[in-house]
Parts: sequence; structure tokens; C-alpha cells
Amino acid sequence: MSLNIITKTIDLGDGRTITIETGKLAKQADGSVVVRMGETMLLATACSKPDAGENVDFMPLTVDYQEKFAAAGRFPGGFFRREAKLSDYEVLISRLIDRALRPLFPDDFHADTQIIVNLISLDKDVLPDALAALAASSALAVSDIPFNGPISEVRVGRINGKLKVNPSSEEMTASDLDIMVSASEHDINMVEGEMKEISEEDMIEALKFAHEHIKVQCRVQNELKEILKKERRTYCHETSDEDLRKAIWDFAYNQCYAVASEGIANKKIRTEKFKAIRDAFVTTLSEEDAKVKAFLIGKYYHDVEKKAMRDCVLNERKRLDGRALDEIRPIWCETSYLPSTHGSSIFTRGETQSLTTITLGTKMDEQIIDGVVFEGKNRFLLHYNFPPYSTGEVRMMRGTGRREVGHGNLALRALKQVMPADFAYSVRIVSDILESNGSSSMATVCAGSLALMDAGVAIREHVSGIAMGLISDSSTGKYAVLSDILGDEDHLGDMDFKVCGTSKGITACQMDMKVDGLSYDILKEALTQAKKGRLHILQKLNDTIPSPRPDFKPFVPRIVKLEIPNEFIGAVIGPGGKHIQELQRETNTVITIEEVDNLGIVEIAGSDKVMLDKAIHRIKMITAVAEVGQVYNGTVKKITTFGAFIEILPKKEGLLHVSEYDWKRTDDISKVLKEGDAVQVKLLEIDAKTGKMRLSRKALLPKAASTQND
Repeated sequence: MSLNIITKTIDLGDGRTITIETGKLAKQADGSVVVRMGETMLLATACSKPDAGENVDFMPLTVDYQEKFAAAGRFPGGFFRREAKLSDYEVLISRLIDRALRPLFPDDFHADTQIIVNLISLDKDVLPDALAALAASSALAVSDIPFNGPISEVRVGRINGKLKVNPSSEEMTASDLDIMVSASEHDINMVEGEMKEISEEDMIEALKFAHEHIKVQCRVQNELKEILKKERRTYCHETSDEDLRKAIWDFAYNQCYAVASEGIANKKIRTEKFKAIRDAFVTTLSEEDAKVKAFLIGKYYHDVEKKAMRDCVLNERKRLDGRALDEIRPIWCETSYLPSTHGSSIFTRGETQSLTTITLGTKMDEQIIDGVVFEGKNRFLLHYNFPPYSTGEVRMMRGTGRREVGHGNLALRALKQVMPADFAYSVRIVSDILESNGSSSMATVCAGSLALMDAGVAIREHVSGIAMGLISDSSTGKYAVLSDILGDEDHLGDMDFKVCGTSKGITACQMDMKVDGLSYDILKEALTQAKKGRLHILQKLNDTIPSPRPDFKPFVPRIVKLEIPNEFIGAVIGPGGKHIQELQRETNTVITIEEVDNLGIVEIAGSDKVMLDKAIHRIKMITAVAEVGQVYNGTVKKITTFGAFIEILPKKEGLLHVSEYDWKRTDDISKVLKEGDAVQVKLLEIDAKTGKMRLSRKALLPKAASTQND
């Protein structure tokens, strides 16, 4: 069997290369490639149905990125020991690929299309997420699926002030910048990442740097297409009725423009007015035509409404809700709304509202990460929930969706930059979106910042977030950059650019472009306008709670850290965990121990100070080292003919010889002591070889007084 294997190489310019291979694996897919960098290998496939479903007017694209545990020579965790539901990490990478590819499919192409990217070999130094979109685009490039690409995606880090594309995992630990950038050869269309409070100028520099590398990767994909010379499939996925289109345009455009120019702040009222125009047009048709052409009516009316809204913003320089282009919606905030939570806040901006809570926990509450690329524990969690009532809708709740995972991750990346470096608690932030009309992820950032301060978490300063939009017309050159976009402006606009940060700089961002052609001048204008809005929102947060509360709420468990010599870890835990379980039960505390740098790090958590102090004292006693010359309050453990064994520290006993009981002669120590008696003794000696301890009671008694008592 002959194989037509074709391989292209991308030179990263510093001795590292990326190869794209096709014609060897998964040949029944419409397109398949293997992308390799170092020992990391990704298999990407693209398949598309030949026809579209009935009455489909969107791109039904599905992207799944999945990592095979065998790629790292590991077994999957869990009972079944096989890959199953995508992890949040895999969902986030799937979203990165989807958001980069989706805008570049033809507007009239509606066939079900599926992209699957599998990690099949892992090099610990080569992060696979930076190669996933390149692999997906390459699979489309070698297929016959209509696609206006190629695109590629790179990670940019900044190590010691120098930008680097696709740094190693070790290098990223020293980077103050971690962004993923996707672009075609001509335009950037997706950005996501986190930063350590960098400036807008540094952000633009990083994007330009990324784009130069992406251009090279796009050209290599085009070379691959030229070698294969595979023609794109023909398709016809839309039924047209030009007379109906014109009739709707003539009837509705001016009316829609008029409603858009009214500046109606209430989303429900505005939606009803637009709907009334559509309903009025339907009454001009026969009942049969209205029924048969319902799908096309909805489609054409949506196009007219969108065009009218966009034109109104460009011509009138006024928003759908009447705001100026850079105006932020009214904001009100509140903290400590929920009395039983460790911290809580409400953040409301226009018709978007987040109710956010903070829960502080111990090491036992850490999230265990068992992934192919990343293993370990996570002590800072943020969960974003978007229930249907937030938009007045009715829909089934089927668990956490990809959008919720993505929005929560963005907010987490924004807030973690200001968290205290050595915070003893596990932290869970939960943002429940109660109302939504745009920028709910940014409301989560603001509400999370307020709630952290309300909980007494010593974050350095507030973080705020703002979503920027863009409406542009390439035929006239007109454009409008919009601050704090509405849901309609997100849906009808050309850009959704979320920017989070402190007063010092940007901490996280996420940008999706829906059209080709975003100049760096417009991008710079958007970032500058975003900074102005971000600072405005920060002031509102500071007006609500300017600094973290000086202490936790009374019912928050207190955590105390102790360092003990590692040889005492076993003594604290006890056989089978007996000692530590007993101590936790008696003191109603949670105690965890781990070995770090040859030390035992003990964390004791409890909400009752008396019980917490008792647990601390017990552990200190267990780990205390007996010192010659020290006086101890001991307990008699055993009586013998030659003396008594006294426990001076937990599990540490010494011999009180009968001759050391008193200055006067004691013939039978059992006549003066019994098991369980408390007795004060002094440690005279520790045998260097055996470790045996010699104790004395008489050394603490005045000799003369004792003799007189004889």
C-alpha cells in the first residue's frame, strides 16, 4: 500500500521547529494532519456533512480537543480508567480553537462540521494548547471543506523582559505575560490570556510579535494546500426569495432605525418594539405565505434589524440604550448581603447583575487536578453560573456549559493576579448571574473583587473588567468603539474585547473578532477607551469597600501553620492515622500535614479559638524535644521496684529512680506514687547512645526542708 505522505516544516527561528504531516493517519476524514513540536504530537481531523439541515442559518461547528493519557505514559484516573468527559482544561482549549475558526467559514455554509484534535504524544517542555489551533486549521487546509483560512495560534510569554513565542512550561513560570493569539495572515481574530498588570502599549507589542510568527505558519499551510491542489466542495445551503427580502427591507428598515435611535435603556421594551415591527410585516402577508416563509421572514428581518442598528450607531454616534460611545451604564454595589457566607457581594451594571460568594477552606478543600499535561492541586477556584432566568428564558439545566467554563476561567485569571502570595486558605468564588444584558463575565470580576475584600482576603487592590465592542463599515471607513457593550451590541457588533485590570495595568483579556480587518490603531483606541472605563468602574468598587476587612467573619475557620521536624510527622499522625484523627475529633479541627523541604508543615483549622489552641498545644507537645535541665509536669505511666516511668512529653518517658524521688530515703515508691499521678520532675540526663532519660523530683526540693521533714 502506497502512502502519499507530505510534510512541511515551520522554523521558529531559534532552533525549534514545528512539522505538519498529512497523508499518513486518519485518511478517511475530510482532512487530517499530525502536528509535531519536540515530542509533542497532535492529531487533528476535520469532517463535514455534504448537506445542511433544513432551516439552518448558522454555522453548526463542533470542536473537541481531548488529551490521551497514553500520550504521557499514564493511566486515566477514576473507576473506569478511560478518557471520558472533557476536563475544564480541554474545554478551554476547544473554545480557543472554535473561536479562532468560526468567523472564517463562509456566511452561507451551514453543514454540520466537526473538528477533533487529540494529544497523542506529550513532551513535558512543549505545551500542546499552543499548537491545537494550528493543527485544526491545517486539517481544514488539506480538506475540501469551504474555509476562508488558514489561521494559526501561538502563545506569547515575556521572560526577563523579552518576548518569546511558544515558551516551554518551565519558562512560563518566570513569565509576566501569558497570552494566546490567533490570526490569519492578515488579521488578528482572537486573543486570550493573563498578565501581571502590564500596560496597553506592552499588550499591543505582544500582539504584533505574535502576528509575525502566525503569518509564517499561515504561509506554510498555504504551501501545503498548493501541493495537494484539493478543490473546495460546491454547496448551496440557503434558499433565497429576493422579493421577500426587498419587501422586508422596504417595510422595516426605517422603522427599525427609528427604534434604534430612540435610545431605549430597557432591553425588554426595546425587544418588544422591534418584534412589533416584524409582526406588523407578517400581517401584510397571506396566512399561507406567513406560515410557509416563516424561516426566511425571521432571517431577513434579523438582517434588516442588524443593519439598521449598526447604521444608527455609526451615523448618530449614539447607542441602542441612548448612551455615548464611551459611557458606562449605571453601577450599584453592595457587600455582606448574605449573612452566613464568608464573603458576599452584589454588582449591578445596567441590566447585568452578579451575586457572588466567597468560601474559605482548608487544604482538604483543594481541587485535585489529574490531567495529562497538568497534575497537582489548585487552591483558588472560581465558578460562574448562568441560569436561564437571568435573561428571562426557560430552558433545561444540563450542567455546566462550555461558555460558563470559559467565562469563569477569564474572571479567575483576572483576580488571581492580586491574591496574596502565601494565603493559607483554599478559596472558592461563585458568581451567580441573576440578570444578564452583556458583560456578565466582567460583572463577575468586579463582584469577585468586592466579595474577596468583604471576606477579609488581603488582595492588593480591586480588579475591574469591561467589555468593549466595535461596529464598523468597510465600505465607508466608519467605525465606532463601544464601552461596556449590551448583549445586542455583542450580537450585532464586530468585536467582543474584554479587558480586566487594576489601576496599575491589565491582568487578563479576551478578544473575539467577527469580521476581518482590525487595525492596530483601532485596537489601541479600544484599549485606551477600555482603560478609561476600567478606572471609572474601579472608583465605584473603591467607594463600596476601599480595602479588605481587617479580619475574617467570626464563623470562618482560623488556620494556623506550624513547622515541625519531619521526623515527628509520624508521631503526630500515629499508626494508621490514629493520633491525628483522635486529635481532630477531640478539638473539632481539621489538621493536615505535608512534608516540604525536609520540614513537616502542619495546618490546623478551626472556628473555636479554645479548641484551636488546644490542638496547637497538643501538637507542640508531641513534637517538642526534651532538654536537659528543663522542668516538666509529667504523668506516672508505670511503677516498678526501682522507680517510676514518667511521661514528660507525649510518647516520651523517662525514669524517676527511687533514689531521685526525695532527699530522704524512699524504700517503696509505690507507697508515694501510683499510675496516673501528676508529678513535677527535672530532666537530669539523656543517654547519648540509647536516648533514655533520667529524671529527678528531689532536685526540685530544698534539701534542708526535706531533711527536716524526716
